Amino acid sequence: MKRIVIFASGSGTNAENLIKFFHNRENASVIQVLTNNPHAKVLDRAKKLKISALSFNKTAFTGTNDVLHILKSAQPDLIILAGFLWKFPEHILKEFPNKVINIHPALLPKYGGKGMYGMYVHEAIVANKEKETGITIHYVNEHYDEGAIIFQAKCDVEASDSAQDVAHKIHELEMEHFPKVVEKLLNE
Repeated sequence: MKRIVIFASGSGTNAENLIKFFHNRENASVIQVLTNNPHAKVLDRAKKLKISALSFNKTAFTGTNDVLHILKSAQPDLIILAGFLWKFPEHILKEFPNKVINIHPALLPKYGGKGMYGMYVHEAIVANKEKETGITIHYVNEHYDEGAIIFQAKCDVEASDSAQDVAHKIHELEMEHFPKVVEKLLNE
């Protein structure tokens, strides 16, 4: 059985989708959710789905090995960043090479980097009158949104679309593709 740990910072819709997708699978399951936000809705979602969930602070993540020890105890086959907003520390990446992935709400390399997340991305796409956008699932390295691309899915952006419209389209792509890409990665 493959073991998945999810990092999230906010509401956790992607985390919930992944937990439900792998709930009764014989090949993999989500075993833990970790968050840097003690008030994140992802904690409630995980609790309702009977998944262990913990919050941690910046010191535990980057200044000590506390989060690393949690991960080593969990022995994940894959670590998934699903709306996790902090840069992942190199000391953890070194312990889990090619086992940390992220989902980004744009077609990287466009609209990536520090500060480019959520509605900031969608607003930039609308402001720049892009004709298409999408999602990118990629490996995490020591730089924001620069790891090797695993998968991309596209959608059209209409001239009349608001940032909220774009957010809705991206959410649909995430719900459809993210679990399937994770499952494929785990089966490779």
